Amino acid sequence: MTDRPNFHETAQPAGYQARAVRLGVLFVAELLVLAAAYQFHARIECHLTDAQALCEGLKSLVARALVVLAVLGVLLFAHNAARARFVGGARSGGAGWAALHLAGLALLFVPLAAAGNLGAAFGAAVLPWAAGGLAAATGGLFWLAPPPVWARLARDLGPVAAGVLVVAALIPDLATAIRPLWDWSALTTLTFRAVALLLGAFAEVSVADPARYVIGVNGFTVQISRQCSGVEGFALVVAFVAIYGVIFRRSLWLMRFALVVLPVALAASWLLNVGRIAALILIGANLSPEVAVNGFHSYAGWLFFMVLAIGLVWAVQAVPWLHRTGAAADRVVRAQDPLAVMILPFVMFMLISTAVSALAPNPDFGYPVKALALLTVVLAFLPAYLRLTWQLDPLSIAAGLGIGVLWIASAAPPDPELAGLLAAMSMASYASWLVLRLLGTVLLVPLVEEMFFRGYVLSRLDGPGLWRRFLAITVSTAGFAALHGRWIEAGVAGLIFALLALRRGRFTDAVQAHVAANLLIGLVAAWRGDFSLI
Repeated sequence: MTDRPNFHETAQPAGYQARAVRLGVLFVAELLVLAAAYQFHARIECHLTDAQALCEGLKSLVARALVVLAVLGVLLFAHNAARARFVGGARSGGAGWAALHLAGLALLFVPLAAAGNLGAAFGAAVLPWAAGGLAAATGGLFWLAPPPVWARLARDLGPVAAGVLVVAALIPDLATAIRPLWDWSALTTLTFRAVALLLGAFAEVSVADPARYVIGVNGFTVQISRQCSGVEGFALVVAFVAIYGVIFRRSLWLMRFALVVLPVALAASWLLNVGRIAALILIGANLSPEVAVNGFHSYAGWLFFMVLAIGLVWAVQAVPWLHRTGAAADRVVRAQDPLAVMILPFVMFMLISTAVSALAPNPDFGYPVKALALLTVVLAFLPAYLRLTWQLDPLSIAAGLGIGVLWIASAAPPDPELAGLLAAMSMASYASWLVLRLLGTVLLVPLVEEMFFRGYVLSRLDGPGLWRRFLAITVSTAGFAALHGRWIEAGVAGLIFALLALRRGRFTDAVQAHVAANLLIGLVAAWRGDFSLI
């Protein structure tokens, strides 16, 4: 659906747009000042606190906010009508919301009074951080525009845009997940040589040791570690380009987009990283070693990523050759788009799972967070799910129960860590955990996984000829098995789900079988108190 604005929508007074831009710049500046204040005036060693996962989650909020702001700007940039209506409504943000925002911002600075190692006072700092963050975020949003304007923007952009913002908020977790890839010596060597070459144009390089990746100017030396190679930026750029390509696939020549934009974006990401390292070395050599050292561990990399993302979107929109119509299209994917319905919930499910695994003391213990996030995604696409053909199939139910029996019979011993965490919970907390665990396991996960593996992968690969069917079954089953820890049992389940989907040409039959299997497993797990069974 193309949403073209009329003259009334686009002819907003320039002052309204300037106000929105000023507030947007103010919010970004506040985030950077907040990050710098904690970077230079306090030390928080999360591994020394009693709540390491919570500590690391709080420290990641600035990066998440920067990425979300960047992606929101991209969505507004690409959707003219929605932007025009939003800017027009943004003129009416009240002074009360501004006061709430500023009060919340002040609260965020309160823990800095305990200068030095905040890890020792982490427990006392959590309350002002939580209250201040909530007040600053709420007040800032509604200072920019009142709640009805945000509600209208959500309707204009559609639920898929909300899903994209969720993915954006989880991009920092992608950076954490790819840490094993950082040990790429060839890229680290290339980055070292590029930094040395760039530094040589501005100063005399006094130390250059390629074997240890140590380089310095005027007595200030640093080691270019694996984390500085640029591979993290590569992963983030690939994720961003992939999301952009999915959203605008109807207006883009995807082959041109992939073959031209992705390599250019990767090269730009690497060059920005080289420039950042060289600039910090020059700052350390000529201005302040402390500023330079802190700069290597600050949010500067995320700021560069945000700038790169915005520049990438502007460049793509400005090049007609990349667009099918010969001009940048004003289009967003709506909730009825079949590809979005099948793929985006699964992508968000995987990102949410990665975040929970990284932050929770035990992945299964943090499952309620994953279930709530997944419920939000499913509700966004609920109208599309309800339009599918749902017809009770006894064979699918029976097959699912058989899979459940196989899964239970081949289960591994219980997880003592999870059992200990659950035993320490209050009765009310445990009941809430149990309800969300079963909701996610029995209803949400089967729907999202089957929509992707059988609704998308299987149906896309299946076609005329026995080899196409064999390929479709093999790939969808192998992908499903790889997603689960128990490959053999999951492979058998995936094979049966694929055959059920092909039997009547309805992947909703596979959903029924998956629900039946998980219902039996979930009930047995609750009865035994062994949730590592699921």
